[in-house]
Amino acid sequence: MPEKQQFADLVFEGGGVKGIGLAGAYAALERRGVRPKSVAGTSAGAISAALVGAGFTSAELDDVLLKLPFAQFKDRAWEDRVPIVGRQLSVLHDLGIYEGRRFRDWIAARLADHGVTRFGQLVDGEAEDPAKRWTLRVIASDVTHRRMLVLPNDAPHLGLDPDEMLIADAVRMSMSIPIFFEPVVHRNPRTGEDHLIVDGGILSNFPVWLFDCEGRDPRWPTFGLMLVEPEPAVASIADRLPGAEHGVARGSLLDYVKSLAHTLLEAHDRLYIDKASYARTIAIPTLGVTTTEFDIAPDRVAALYESGRAAADAFLDRWDFAAYIAEFRRGREHSRREDLVREMARAAGAPG
Repeated sequence: MPEKQQFADLVFEGGGVKGIGLAGAYAALERRGVRPKSVAGTSAGAISAALVGAGFTSAELDDVLLKLPFAQFKDRAWEDRVPIVGRQLSVLHDLGIYEGRRFRDWIAARLADHGVTRFGQLVDGEAEDPAKRWTLRVIASDVTHRRMLVLPNDAPHLGLDPDEMLIADAVRMSMSIPIFFEPVVHRNPRTGEDHLIVDGGILSNFPVWLFDCEGRDPRWPTFGLMLVEPEPAVASIADRLPGAEHGVARGSLLDYVKSLAHTLLEAHDRLYIDKASYARTIAIPTLGVTTTEFDIAPDRVAALYESGRAAADAFLDRWDFAAYIAEFRRGREHSRREDLVREMARAAGAPG
């Protein structure tokens, strides 16, 4: 791909600490002339999306994400008061180990540094579709109503004005990893109803379809930045789940619930992503880093960042927007399910 300025919509996948790889990928995109038009993200991807949407350059994003104080986000009110059983009490009473207030204050401060606090400050005055006027989208999950939230579009569902909704509140909702962080309890000012909101990755960790247009060719591409795990044949999701090394004895109820949360977030959207989506996806190897590795060592931070940069460079070297449109926007339907069926039949000895 030539090094010239061009627009692209960017969708950042969630992945907790693994989101460091997104910064490396974004650095490569910027260096190769890709200018974000609209951005979206889930969980850790929402952090990157919010900062990029607010106008952070790759150098500024690096300065923020590579120095992210992960350990400082572990604010434990119950554990400070009741050291022995505080963690269990926090989960039972508040539905999460960490409060998430420090993170919310941190992201709010970073956005304020750029003079951006509300979604109404991030609009595209030339957008043809009113639903696509906001250049930032954040994904969260409303457990109370069992629905995915695309914010700020779905802000009225929460009784809020989309333009006035605080970006920091939306990102805090999106990154509420079940059990690890307390969910956000939002009181709807219009109905008085409480909404229990958790990590957007529960329902869609990789909404690469979010900016797609219907009935015409896209004017610019959408690139998805996906955090990929080792091949299942090498290491299964279960093999990579955190255990006693993360402070909870393996076999405990809390360990079990945390593992369920990891499975939901790690495996989501993997089997059902279609070829058209995968063709525009920058797959970033996560090098064994886990979602909640809050005490990640500096050398692993550097390696994960480089993994993202290398993945984006390799993707752009072979990317051809015209070929993508010809194959996936005007051609036949493509599905990885078809390939899976053929592979299973071949493995079973049936005719392919």
